[in-house]
Amino acid sequence: MEITGKIIAALEPRSGVSKTSGSPWMTQEFVLETINEQYPKKMVFNIFGEDKIQQAAISVGDVVVVSFDINAREYNGRWYNDVRAWRVSHDVPGNSLVEQAPMAAPVAASAPEFAPSNDNDDLPF
Repeated sequence: MEITGKIIAALEPRSGVSKTSGSPWMTQEFVLETINEQYPKKMVFNIFGEDKIQQAAISVGDVVVVSFDINAREYNGRWYNDVRAWRVSHDVPGNSLVEQAPMAAPVAASAPEFAPSNDNDDLPF
């Protein structure tokens, strides 16, 4: 799946050591807000791996296209979604449109003037 939007927050990276293999790991979450929509939506996604975080080079304010996978996992009887990015592109087609104000609703053509065809109409209004 893919989504285009503006990065509005970059959370602190988290790191640790794998209990099974003993190798270090790092993950970082980012908040993206969709653009050019009447009702923008927000989405949190993460990037796993220090090298991938550095390769993505995401900063707050960047407009990006994020390719991601969604997976769910169970922990203590509760289910959690994981939105993991596997590619982040800074080459957004039509990026100049992002800076424009949202489009206004189309203006309706002027209403036709009322011209009664029957003067003997008995309606009270």
